[in-house]
Amino acid sequence: MPKFAANLTMLFGEQPFLDRFAAAKAAGFNGVEYLFPYDFDKTELREQLHQHGLTQVLHNLPAGNWAAGERGIAILPDRVDEFRDGVGRAIDYAKALDCRQLNCLVGIAPEGADATDLNETLIGNLRFAAGALAKEQIRLLIEPINTIDIPGFFMNKTAQALQIISEVRSSNLFVQYDIYHMQVMEGDLARTLQKHLPRIAHVQLADNPGRNEPGTGEINYPFLFRHLDAIGYRGWIGCEYKPRTTTLEGLGWHAALTADT
Repeated sequence: MPKFAANLTMLFGEQPFLDRFAAAKAAGFNGVEYLFPYDFDKTELREQLHQHGLTQVLHNLPAGNWAAGERGIAILPDRVDEFRDGVGRAIDYAKALDCRQLNCLVGIAPEGADATDLNETLIGNLRFAAGALAKEQIRLLIEPINTIDIPGFFMNKTAQALQIISEVRSSNLFVQYDIYHMQVMEGDLARTLQKHLPRIAHVQLADNPGRNEPGTGEINYPFLFRHLDAIGYRGWIGCEYKPRTTTLEGLGWHAALTADT
């Protein structure tokens, strides 16, 4: 059975953020991820991880002004210095939390911007970040995201992410494969996962439509979990979904898997 990490940005929202670590452990999770750690002191976060025996699986690089709608700055030519400063900040947190992989949200393309310029900026920034993270033995990930939830997001299909990886030419750059986003954009989940498994370092899940828990939509998650085991995926699966009701009421899918093992 795959290893599941609770996404504390999305799950256990009924509680203050720092209380969600204990809630995740009590619900049977051994790993956690979340969008950003930067609003909290590293020591506080590390204490929560240690106290509850949790692995920090993933967090993102700084992604600009999230409240204002920014979803990453890695493609923006006028924000290169800010991006590179953010890489240093992310490494600082990752080392404190013993987090071995960081995701880069590439950003929304500004209206009228030249796609070639955006791509060249992205390639340069990813080369810088992949190299800096490699020195700390931290993997860099990039994530295709659907353009319904985030219109204009620059990277939205698996093939595009793989093309970017080939242009960066770093052995320390991988795909974060979000099953929900890729079901929306391209489907063919099982075959894509198997074909590109060597470049997929992290998987996330939610059902479609609605981005709710497994079993609420069209994706055959029992099959996909067996498939991931069969093809040899040994990484974590981040549970990045919106509970339809409460988090605990929506964890029946996880309890059923645990009972079967």
